[in-house]
Amino acid sequence: MSSNSPADPVPARDASTVILIRDGRARPEIEVFLLERVGGMAFAGGMTVFPGGGVDPSDAAADVRWAGPPPSWWAGRLGTDEGKAQALVCAAARETFEECGVLLAGSAANSIVADTAPFAAERGRLERRELSFADFLTEHDLVLRSDLLRPWSHWITPVGEARRYDTRFFVAVLPEGQNADGETSEAASSSWRSTGDALADWRRGDTVLLPPTWSQLDALSRFDTVADVVDHERTLVSVLPMLVREEGAVRVLFDGDDAYYAGARHPWADR
Repeated sequence: MSSNSPADPVPARDASTVILIRDGRARPEIEVFLLERVGGMAFAGGMTVFPGGGVDPSDAAADVRWAGPPPSWWAGRLGTDEGKAQALVCAAARETFEECGVLLAGSAANSIVADTAPFAAERGRLERRELSFADFLTEHDLVLRSDLLRPWSHWITPVGEARRYDTRFFVAVLPEGQNADGETSEAASSSWRSTGDALADWRRGDTVLLPPTWSQLDALSRFDTVADVVDHERTLVSVLPMLVREEGAVRVLFDGDDAYYAGARHPWADR
């Protein structure tokens, strides 16, 4: 943890995170796609996360074919202006493709790409920032399916951290025919886990979850099926946790933190 002065906080960079879900294969429960980030990374190294990342300048400038709710609708749901709303949605779709190979786009407003394997080379170029997402979609005459995303939550990294993000979380259902993988330079491993198993892994200390990740898993664990999640209307409330130091350890204060700290060890906080 950093000791930046609250009087001069590091600006929070806009970011999008996508909680990719599917109905359980073995049991009637929701499964989520999780990545274990490579250890030693500047942000959340070694931690278990959902696909996502910072908004790129090219997302804000994206001129793409668009299906689903327009940027004006997204602006209202995300609590921002239309330009930033479009950038956040584009970033969500781009990061999902880069980090797990799932493409929320199709050849028409009512279609979805069934196999993303032919785009493997472009996926690598996107991750290396050699290609913009808008240019990729235009080159293949694809429509961005904003209707496949659902606004879910809004978390801002606490003041005092060296790297801060203003993150909108989205939910998306794994498109039929597509497969999620962890073939990104930022992931050491990836897996589908039920929300219950993912939280059990964390309670045992097998994984490390930052408060926003834990909070989303906890909320999703209360739903039985993907259809229930998709039909649920969420009102986004901005969450800005506070950092406090208690007996040599850093504690992150937020609504629900008692359950978080009672649930598992938090080795990342002992500094």
